[in-house]
Amino acid sequence: MLLNVTTKIKKIIHKEVFFLFFTNNYSFFCTVITLILMKKIAIFASGNGSNAENIMQYFKNSNLGRVNVIFSNKSDAKVLERAENHQIPSVVFTKAQLNEGFVLRELSKFQPDLIVLAGFLLKFPESILKEYPKVINIHPALLPNYGGKGMYGMHVHQAVLDNKEKETGITIHYVNEHYDEGEFIFQKAVNVEDCNSAEEIAQKVHELEQRYFPEIIEKLIPNI
Repeated sequence: MLLNVTTKIKKIIHKEVFFLFFTNNYSFFCTVITLILMKKIAIFASGNGSNAENIMQYFKNSNLGRVNVIFSNKSDAKVLERAENHQIPSVVFTKAQLNEGFVLRELSKFQPDLIVLAGFLLKFPESILKEYPKVINIHPALLPNYGGKGMYGMHVHQAVLDNKEKETGITIHYVNEHYDEGEFIFQKAVNVEDCNSAEEIAQKVHELEQRYFPEIIEKLIPNI
């Protein structure tokens, strides 16, 4: 009888201690749970990295996702400096390493839930797509127009200008084994009839990229 009473008292004490511990450390538990549920984003970029940094900043205080690594195929790319400023690790690789397993091995260390191509100029290999199928890209035109190999950056904007297009825009799409042929996620157009140079077109398109790319990523995260 005494043993049963003692056992019950111990159980009550244990419950009370746990309740007090949980109550006093509620914010800690919430932080841990948030970190566990938070999606990890890896960004691939080849150059300046303004879109990459915009995404880093956008998700800096987000409870949904966080950029946890930057990959670049250029050792002197400005995006690496931007990553360092945000205290985000980076990985530099060559074109050969992209296709020969090095990048795939490095990705396995970070286990991203989503890979974002933000100004990444190399063709993404099928070997990585098989392991990480959630890969998205932003293209500075309204695909399927002005897409394909060699159509990036100012090449696109100059072609839009030369062809006297009334509008251009951005396309955010999933990445497959072909250049700019993955399923469309989002498109936004902008009028460029008043533009007299490729640089003016580039500025209008860049404004769309800065505004919409992080927002679309945020909308995708709950479904990955």
